Amino acid sequence: MNAHGNANPLETGNDDFERFALEECIRRQRVDHRTSVLITPAGHGELATKFASLGADVVLGDTLSVQRNIEALILASGWGDKMRFTECIFPAIPDDIPGEPFDIVVIRRGLCNLRYEEARRIVRQMLLKLRIGGKLFVSILGLHSELGDGYGDHDQRVEARYARLSPAMTKKYGITEPLCLYSERNLFMLLLEAGASVLRTMTSTYGNVKGIAVRV
Repeated sequence: MNAHGNANPLETGNDDFERFALEECIRRQRVDHRTSVLITPAGHGELATKFASLGADVVLGDTLSVQRNIEALILASGWGDKMRFTECIFPAIPDDIPGEPFDIVVIRRGLCNLRYEEARRIVRQMLLKLRIGGKLFVSILGLHSELGDGYGDHDQRVEARYARLSPAMTKKYGITEPLCLYSERNLFMLLLEAGASVLRTMTSTYGNVKGIAVRV
């Protein structure tokens, strides 16, 4: 069993992970003062607001069903001149996203809803949304988090892994669709196979995995 049973493994944020992304923004702002950031899915907007407060132009990508909520969040943040919504959710990525090419792209959770092969294709597409030298920050639900307890494809190779959570985890978190959960090595290989230069990977306290890569 996961040692952090009372922790929420759906929270893919992580102080170190966010700090690395924000520090990258600070470095770029010092050079040209025009850092552009894409975050998808949009989440609750806390990270986007932090980027905006550093002077970055931030695009929050998500489904049209949450557009009104995201735009209300942007208005309430006080950074309406630095943040905007666009429709962008996996696997349907627009050919052109307002603001691209980006300096920083942050992917939160969305890849685990896809089979590995499709996730690799999406990462390759997202890399092309970056400038050369731009950084990709990926956070995804972990195989060794609480969500992996009783997960049907736990022992499958990642290429074949795509199953529903155990009944207990499905009931606890309300996730009914199949997922591909990742180990840290799985995420490293995903980024590498997609054509990225992998800078580092890490595992959070809750067992989720993070990766930082650069477009070369």
